[in-house]
Amino acid sequence: MKKLLTTFMAVAVLCVALPTIGQAETKLTYSNFFPTTNHQSKLAEAWCLEVEKRTNGKVVIEYYPGGTLTKAKQCYDGVVEGMSDVGLSCLAYSRGRFPVMAAVDLPLGYTSAAQATATANAVYKKFNPAELSDVEVMYFNGHGPGLLFTVQKPVKTLADIKGEKIRATGNSAKLVKALGGTPVAKPMPENYQLLQKGVVDGSMHPIESNKSFKLGEVCKYGTDSFSVAYTTVFFIVMNKDKWTAIDTESQQIIRKINEEWAVKHATAWDEADAAGRQFFMDKGGEIMELSVEESEAWVIAAKPVLDGYVAETTKKGLDGKTILEFTQSTLK
Repeated sequence: MKKLLTTFMAVAVLCVALPTIGQAETKLTYSNFFPTTNHQSKLAEAWCLEVEKRTNGKVVIEYYPGGTLTKAKQCYDGVVEGMSDVGLSCLAYSRGRFPVMAAVDLPLGYTSAAQATATANAVYKKFNPAELSDVEVMYFNGHGPGLLFTVQKPVKTLADIKGEKIRATGNSAKLVKALGGTPVAKPMPENYQLLQKGVVDGSMHPIESNKSFKLGEVCKYGTDSFSVAYTTVFFIVMNKDKWTAIDTESQQIIRKINEEWAVKHATAWDEADAAGRQFFMDKGGEIMELSVEESEAWVIAAKPVLDGYVAETTKKGLDGKTILEFTQSTLK
């Protein structure tokens, strides 16, 4: 009886001494506005699982897609304020707040998401902008080239776009205006009906949106205006206090995963573009290619957008010219 009691007490002491075996040292929450079915959402969730796997459960992340924790526009501040520990959204939702990184969103002539993603991460690494000092940056990614798509009228020249009403926001709206069109600032979810009902004549959007938002069902013409194609930069950031609480070994593991996942996001965007282009053509869409001379004319017409960026950043005490030149040289 005495031996049994001694054994029981030893087991009890062991249970008290080792209560955290198998439990996570750090638990995080991840907010993302993409719905669960979107390829970017699937990658974000996979990142969470990969972090838990490679840290051997030291870091566990609860994933909240579809804006269930914080909405797209609230995401960044939500991370800063601790409403979520990790967040994915796009910098453009806080226009003017990230002047250095905004250079990447300009119509610089992107041809792929891989190019846009590499450029975004290179710009951050080069300038380490103070605008992002209130978070711990994981990585960035950018969607594939944003191009022009129209409903009734094919666009092959600048003359063709003159006066056309084009759904566009932010830098793409500035681009439309510079090219001679009339930008109509409406959110992407409203785009399908705007095009279908003839409220707008066309839209500036990534190729993948022809399938993901079904825009290829209503747009009949696409213009391969790659010489002035833009991107949108998406951020993945973590609350600074939460990052500090993670052990050094796990931090190094997460940084390695971040490098891999930036490439995965870019690949997913490019694959989605290929699918979006095929969807557009399967629906009867026609692609217009710009001549070499016309492409150069579009670049010249878009130059005021770039000049405007330099002027705006210079007013903020930044070397906008150097930032822009570095961004251009990197993507090329």
